Amino acid sequence: MYNVSVSPHIRDKSSTQKIMIDVCIALVPTLAFGVWHFGANALIVIISSVVSCVLSELIFELIYKKPITVFDFSAVVTGLIIALNMPPQVAWWVPAIGGVFAIIVVKMLFGGIGQNIMNPALAARCFLLISFTSRMTDFSTADGVSSATPLAQIKAGDTINLKDAFLGLQNGCIGEVCALAILIGFAYLLIRKVISPRIPLIYMASTVVFVVLFALLKGREMDFSGMVNFALGNLLTGGLMSGAVFMATDYTTSPITKSGQVIYAILIGFLTAIFRVLGSSAEGVSYAIIISNLVVPLIEKITVPKAFGMRKKEEV
Repeated sequence: MYNVSVSPHIRDKSSTQKIMIDVCIALVPTLAFGVWHFGANALIVIISSVVSCVLSELIFELIYKKPITVFDFSAVVTGLIIALNMPPQVAWWVPAIGGVFAIIVVKMLFGGIGQNIMNPALAARCFLLISFTSRMTDFSTADGVSSATPLAQIKAGDTINLKDAFLGLQNGCIGEVCALAILIGFAYLLIRKVISPRIPLIYMASTVVFVVLFALLKGREMDFSGMVNFALGNLLTGGLMSGAVFMATDYTTSPITKSGQVIYAILIGFLTAIFRVLGSSAEGVSYAIIISNLVVPLIEKITVPKAFGMRKKEEV
């Protein structure tokens, strides 16, 4: 018996489960550093988020008698990414609510994996930012001491220690503080060919260019060293690198065409710079990515290549 189907016919050993496990492994350095740097509550946040996502997907599929898909690890990845976007001392039930929203509202109600129109984890973060603003913007340490995040300091006109930003010796969300850990995960994903460097590198580069340009147009006075600190500070802090590596590259919500990926990455960089420099908040990665997710169908429509043998319809 032969199965006859439409070409192209591509044989590949990849599966959703293998890809998601690779993403989980790539997240380990960032997760491990977050727990080491922020303490036990960071681990509680991670566990709460992952358990919430997995149980939400499982219960939904049992109620509606759908195939059980929790073993593909996509819910685990969503839970990990939600946790990485949480303040380290946030109450455990906040990421749990975010997990329910991400899986039920953003993923399952749209048809499950591959059908969602925006990144579930980032949609959940934006939902939590709106619903629990004070808790999501409280970066108090375990001893109750609160301090501004490096990105907030940059927006206020201060300079930051770039070495501390690279090594993660700073305040912020669990998974955004250590650029070195994120780069290790990035290298792993590239080696495993899970993602292409195109979107992350173009996104990061375009954000740096736009934030400097917008800051100068806004009238911010900077000498060369100040400009370098401002540019690299925006790159190394505020979740830009973690967003570029782990979130903007989501298969479902990013373009499949190469030219589309370039447009998509530049668009995210442009929006991130607008939110950071011209907006009232120092952050902007989450909103920039989910807004760009919504534009992906249009990007793919205008960048899809012509089929072989087809030519533009001649005007009469």
